Amino acid sequence: MKLNYDDLRDNVEKLQDMVKNMLENIEKTEESMAFVSPKEREKIREKNHRREEAIEAMRAEIKDEARAREKGYEL
Repeated sequence: MKLNYDDLRDNVEKLQDMVKNMLENIEKTEESMAFVSPKEREKIREKNHRREEAIEAMRAEIKDEARAREKGYEL
């Protein structure tokens, strides 16, 4: 049976794309806040806060992945 190993070589780039997309989503939703009810505005704020927390975690993971890449992914 052949094992399917995760190809880690492009993890940094994938994470960077995810961060970029999340930042764009935050920007788009903030622009829409002028056109929604106060209740919807609060939901958007909460969601954007969760996005910002996720971005922080992804940036930390990007650093870890970059270090691992430099070391040749050795354990």
